[in-house]
Amino acid sequence: MRQLIAGNWKMFGRLTDVTPFAEAMRAAPAHVDLLVCPPFTLLERFATALEGGQMALGAQNCHANPQGAHTGDIAAPMLVDAGAAYVILGHSERRNDHGENNAVIRAKTESAIAAGLIPIVCVGETEGEREAGEAEHVVRSQLQHSLPPGFAGVVAYEPVWAIGTGRTPTEDDVKSMHAAIRAALAAQLGQDGAKIRILYGGSVKPGNAASLLALPEVGGALVGGASLKAEDFLAIANAAPRG
Repeated sequence: MRQLIAGNWKMFGRLTDVTPFAEAMRAAPAHVDLLVCPPFTLLERFATALEGGQMALGAQNCHANPQGAHTGDIAAPMLVDAGAAYVILGHSERRNDHGENNAVIRAKTESAIAAGLIPIVCVGETEGEREAGEAEHVVRSQLQHSLPPGFAGVVAYEPVWAIGTGRTPTEDDVKSMHAAIRAALAAQLGQDGAKIRILYGGSVKPGNAASLLALPEVGGALVGGASLKAEDFLAIANAAPRG
């Protein structure tokens, strides 16, 4: 299965950043799938700049409803209109900053799928939950209640305590959690659970990408800060296993 290297720009990026980044991605390796998820304001500009290349475009959130009186929100069909093919849902920053629970994320996931988007559903534990020995239980519960039946998107594991901190779980920690996620997906989705790519996200950078991407059941990376620099993002993509 080809690995997916996805860049989450979060609330960074201006119009002037789009063309240089898109041009740099023309040199991206062909053995991985590449994705950039910029702020909503850059989606249409990126869609034009990436045309004819191999990099896909995604968004960082959507509303559960396809339209309606929801000031400040954006609907999944609108993202499709802007050129998006993917959408990140349930990121820990959305769960924490906006109080999004598993039921909300499931509703958004269903809306994204209905609009033709590929959802990337994020799961992960806090430091307190890990220290209490509850990490795998928390993640299994998030999967159980966030993924609708027949889910055919992408899952991203992000240890909440590692995001933006420079801290990275040990390789054994990552292997153990990804194995637990795979088992949970198999239990929920049957044979289709084996087809789901499980991304690792949590302070992925050029210096640790090769070792993380080589671990069992790691199907790619959800990259935060390092995705803002084309050179770093390409280095991570090039670190993905070949063949």
